[in-house]
Amino acid sequence: MGKILYFLFLLPLSWLPMGILHLISYLLYFCLYYIIGYRKKIVLNNLSKSFPEMDSKLRKQIFKDYYLHFSDIIVEGIKNLSISEKELNKRYKVINPELVNEFYKKNKSVILCSGHINNWEWWITLQNKAIEHQAIGIGMPLSQESLGTKINERRERLGMIVTDSVNYKAAINKLEDQVYALLILGDQSPGSVKKSYWTPFLKQQTAFTFGTEMIANAYNLPVIYYSVKKVKRGFYELEFKLLTEEPLSLPYGAITEKYVSALENDILNQPSQWIWSHKRWKKEIPNDINSIKDEHKKHFNTRFRSH
Repeated sequence: MGKILYFLFLLPLSWLPMGILHLISYLLYFCLYYIIGYRKKIVLNNLSKSFPEMDSKLRKQIFKDYYLHFSDIIVEGIKNLSISEKELNKRYKVINPELVNEFYKKNKSVILCSGHINNWEWWITLQNKAIEHQAIGIGMPLSQESLGTKINERRERLGMIVTDSVNYKAAINKLEDQVYALLILGDQSPGSVKKSYWTPFLKQQTAFTFGTEMIANAYNLPVIYYSVKKVKRGFYELEFKLLTEEPLSLPYGAITEKYVSALENDILNQPSQWIWSHKRWKKEIPNDINSIKDEHKKHFNTRFRSH
């Protein structure tokens, strides 16, 4: 079923010019917002809890703007299946690639982290050409496996290596001594509350995956956050920001706190352009959260700070 959807619908649709796809996005927006009401309760609840003091008219405008942005992200994601490297370079500008490339000159691998704000699919495809490091991306498998396989093949066409949280070590080991930039989008709801890092985020106690901080300490990798700004419809600018060059010098939680702060700042600056329809806060705050935090910190310090 996944391959049929890919070959008969998604791939041919991706061949359309971006202008036509953005017209289709208006139709998709109308369907999602006015007819289907796609996850409206989730979006409203997330916005209300994240911006409790915001004027209701402004919050309603963000709510409405989100659905048009979300529709654009869908059609731009489809376009990613066939968009050329030349067009990607025209539509997705990297402001300061030298920040990352300086580490390449030092023969130093890095972690690149961000969230699902603005167009992340185009960066997944472009990363291996935009900077000097070999690109590796840690993703979550789609429920439709055959469709996910075809999408990952297209993501990898410019050299990106797509892996997952189970197999990323093997992917790194295959590179031997080649320097790499490991891409992690760490704003999705984690699998386990006990293995998560809990911290305030958008006015709510929130569980975050701890993978970025663990990997940074395990491999002693600098961590670089990147912000993506929408310049205009279908055009983006990416800017790198160094979170730490020496992860082993920082206490438990410092890298994750820096990441959360950077992500929250991006969301506050462009509130309609984060994925609000995701069930980000589906994990309930455990009654024994303090003991979970203590155990989590103890485990980290035992592994990375006990010697």
